[in-house]
Amino acid sequence: MASYQNIFTQVQVRGPAEMGVPVEGSEPRYELTSFSYWAGKIGNAQLGPIYLGGLGLLSLLFGFLALFIIGMNFAAQVDWSPIAFMREFFWLTLDPPGPEYGFSPFVPLNEGGWYIMTGFFLTVSILLWWVRSYRRAIQLGMGTHVAWAFASAIWLFLVLGFIRPMLMGSWAEAVPYGIFSHLEWTNNFSLIYGNLFYNPFHMWSIFFLYGSALLFAMHGATILAVGRFGGDREIEQTIDRGTATERAGLFWRWTMGFNATMESIHRWAWWFAVLTTLTGGIGILITGTLVNNWFLWAAENGIAPPL
Repeated sequence: MASYQNIFTQVQVRGPAEMGVPVEGSEPRYELTSFSYWAGKIGNAQLGPIYLGGLGLLSLLFGFLALFIIGMNFAAQVDWSPIAFMREFFWLTLDPPGPEYGFSPFVPLNEGGWYIMTGFFLTVSILLWWVRSYRRAIQLGMGTHVAWAFASAIWLFLVLGFIRPMLMGSWAEAVPYGIFSHLEWTNNFSLIYGNLFYNPFHMWSIFFLYGSALLFAMHGATILAVGRFGGDREIEQTIDRGTATERAGLFWRWTMGFNATMESIHRWAWWFAVLTTLTGGIGILITGTLVNNWFLWAAENGIAPPL
C-alpha cells in the first residue's frame, strides 16, 4: 500500500524544544530554537540549539576567508559583473601556481599566491572543525567514530592539495578551486599517468564507494520498510521479539542467505565509507611519486593486456 511506504515523514509531532541531555561542565545553552515544516519533511523539524564555541567560530572564520578569496578571484575574472558571474560560475577557477614556482610559499598573489592563501585558510578551518567534532563527542560521552571518519576525508583533501604537491615539488600538481576545472584536472591527471582506472588503490576506492551506496540504500530501505513496526526505534528493537528487527532479518536471510545485525550494518557502513577516501588518497599519493604510468604497471603485473 502506498500509504505505508514512508518515503517522507508523514506526521510531524511538535512539542517544547528539546535542549538535549545535560553535560557536566558545559557552557550554557541558549534557547535559540525554531521549527521548520520543510525540514520536518526529511528529518527533525527542530532547528537549534547549536554550540559553536571558540573552535567553531574560528573554523567558520577561516572557512569564510577561504570562500571570500575564491569568490573575489571569480568576480575579478568576469570584470565584477554579477550577471557574468552567475552565467560563467561553473567555468570560473582559482588555479595553483605554475610549475616555475616549484613548491615555494612565496608566490605573487595574482600568479598563484591567492591559491596558497586559500588553501591555508581552508585547511585550518577543516582541522579546527575536526578538533571541535572530536571534543564535542568526548564531552557527550560518545565514541569518536565521526571524527575519525571525517579524518579519512581530510586525508584525501590534504593529499590532493598539499602532501602530493609537496612530494612532487610543485604547487602545479594541486587541484584547482573550481567546478569544471576540478573535473578537467581529474581527467588530465588520469591521462597523464596512464589511466587511473588501473591504479589498484583507485579500484579499491571505487569498490568501497559503490559499496557504501549499496549498504546505505539497503539499510535505509530496510528501516523504512519496517517503519510501521517501529523499525526506527532501534534500541527497543534489540530486546523485542516478533517485530521490525526480526522481520528485517528474515527478509534478508530469505533474499540474500544471511543478514547483518542492527549493530553490524553500521560498522559495515562506517568501514566502507572510511576506506573510500583512505584508499583513494593512497592511490593519488603514489601516482607520479612511485608509479608514472598505471597502464604499463598493469600490463607488467598481468592486469591489463600487453601492448
